[in-house]
Amino acid sequence: MKLRFLALFLILAVVPLLHVAAQSTNAIMDENPKPTWETQKQARTFQLGIPAPRGQITDRSGYPLAQSRLSYNLALQFPTPLNWSDAKVLGFARQQITYAKGLLSRPIKISDQAILSHYRNRGLLPLTLLEDLQPEELAVARRGLTSALELQQVYARFYPNGELAAHIIGYTGKEAPLSIRPIENKDLIFTETEGREGIEQAFDYQLKGQPGSLHVTYDADGNKSSERIAEPPVPGDTVITTIDQNLQRICEKVLKENCKKGAIVMIDPWTGEIHAMASWPEYNPNHFVPVLDPKIFKQVSDDPDVPLLPRAFRSSYPPGSTFKTFVGLAGFQSGKLTAKDIYSGPTAIDIGNFTFHNWKKVDAGRLNFVEAFTQSCNTWFIQAGLKIGAPNIIEWSRRLGLGKKTGIPLKAETEGNIPDDAYMLRVQKRRILKGDVANMSIGQGDIKISPLQMAQAFGVLATGGQFHQTRLVKQIQAIDNKVVAAYPDRIRDDLQIKPEDMETLRKAMIAVTEDSQGTAHRAQVKGTTVAGKTGTAQWGPKDKQRTAAWFAGFVPAQNPQYAFAAVYEGDPGDNTVHGGSSAAPMIGKVLNEVYGIKDADKKDADKETDESN
Repeated sequence: MKLRFLALFLILAVVPLLHVAAQSTNAIMDENPKPTWETQKQARTFQLGIPAPRGQITDRSGYPLAQSRLSYNLALQFPTPLNWSDAKVLGFARQQITYAKGLLSRPIKISDQAILSHYRNRGLLPLTLLEDLQPEELAVARRGLTSALELQQVYARFYPNGELAAHIIGYTGKEAPLSIRPIENKDLIFTETEGREGIEQAFDYQLKGQPGSLHVTYDADGNKSSERIAEPPVPGDTVITTIDQNLQRICEKVLKENCKKGAIVMIDPWTGEIHAMASWPEYNPNHFVPVLDPKIFKQVSDDPDVPLLPRAFRSSYPPGSTFKTFVGLAGFQSGKLTAKDIYSGPTAIDIGNFTFHNWKKVDAGRLNFVEAFTQSCNTWFIQAGLKIGAPNIIEWSRRLGLGKKTGIPLKAETEGNIPDDAYMLRVQKRRILKGDVANMSIGQGDIKISPLQMAQAFGVLATGGQFHQTRLVKQIQAIDNKVVAAYPDRIRDDLQIKPEDMETLRKAMIAVTEDSQGTAHRAQVKGTTVAGKTGTAQWGPKDKQRTAAWFAGFVPAQNPQYAFAAVYEGDPGDNTVHGGSSAAPMIGKVLNEVYGIKDADKKDADKETDESN
């Protein structure tokens, strides 16, 4: 109900100040006036559109992430009748503008051509001089208004939490300016805004609402004789997301304090709902209201860390050793691998003309799946991967949703890439070779996965194979709280993982964080068992090669509440970035916040595991 009262307040606040000229009467109007623009002896009646307050965007509990607020513009109202010469129009306008600049100590940039065009075609409506006055400016303006200068109330977007979830919410921008053509029936009295990114863009139609109708009549001299609201605007619908604003805030805080570029995604694996999807760096969408400041735009555009980029779903990275989880699944599901299979773990292995190395400098000996997974032994997984084969790895990776969009309603989501023969023929002019399979087995080569896709895939494993459609929006509600549209849970696929194979995967993932040989000790949480896998992979040209450090998994291990993925994007040439030392600690800090443990930094972390992948 609070949301409904807010919207009604906005309407009631704007409506009384919709006057177009200084004079007004209580003349009775025809209930269904027809707009006319006839001879100077007859009245002119218009049906003008009243923009509706834009609907809200909230988190899963109704906590507001985007709202509409009242905004005050300073506007110039020309006296009627509109029969002045160009020189008189400009003289009058410039006098008022000079006075306004001195009053508010702000520059007002408007050309003579714009002033004249407005006067000749839309002079009955106020000409906006300054937008979105600040509170202190508003107080000054109210004391200094003239018969020609008035305050115009409009709606403006407001993001109460600043940067929080900015890449999800997006931002708005003003639609094309009101036409400079002569005023016509149903023209809006002020410009609407439209979504330009994120939820604001994807659900622009639902958020906009329905314009109202203002009937205004002018006499033969152009003086307003009557004004009536024939139909009030209908506020836009409320979009309720799946985001938990508390968890989102924790993830963004951890990213801000622990990396220059990266992302964290957390999903409820049993419903597919995204509870947090954080990208760093981020931006403040309030800077786009009412229009983007050119200085801020330049600052954001020139920033090499690209704060406008939503890395969580629009960037994809080579997965490194996190992909060994999916290789293991493909082996179990295809019957090409069992928990008891043994392979050696030499420091290096030759495949064709290439030599692949382990991150450890000593021979790991003969290992089974859990042991090789715990130590993240490259040479073991290359041997297993060659036996499993590229077709099986590709098939089961795609069953996990990799190499395709998750289906969230945000534009430009990356598909990532799971290379197959068609891709290799198109890009490399050849089919998949053994060396490609070796690369694939350890998450290198042309594989690309977004943080959202990674969390989604581990969510499927968390449920034992049930693939719940990934969702970012729960439902859309009208102003009367009626549900306009809902996006319920649905099963997208069921991998039917055998219980014994799922237990092997779970045991291996727990060992990554708990075993002495594991690579993610710094993701441990007191009183809770974390299951996951680290990964470290390089991409980009040799002279500008960067490292993606990963940690992904689910928690609690035996009864998962969250599936997660974190990626730490290293700077070019930085070889100190690793999954165990860069990504795992971020998840550890998030989970320690979530589960109420404050000592997130584990002092007993082994330096050797910090340098693992």
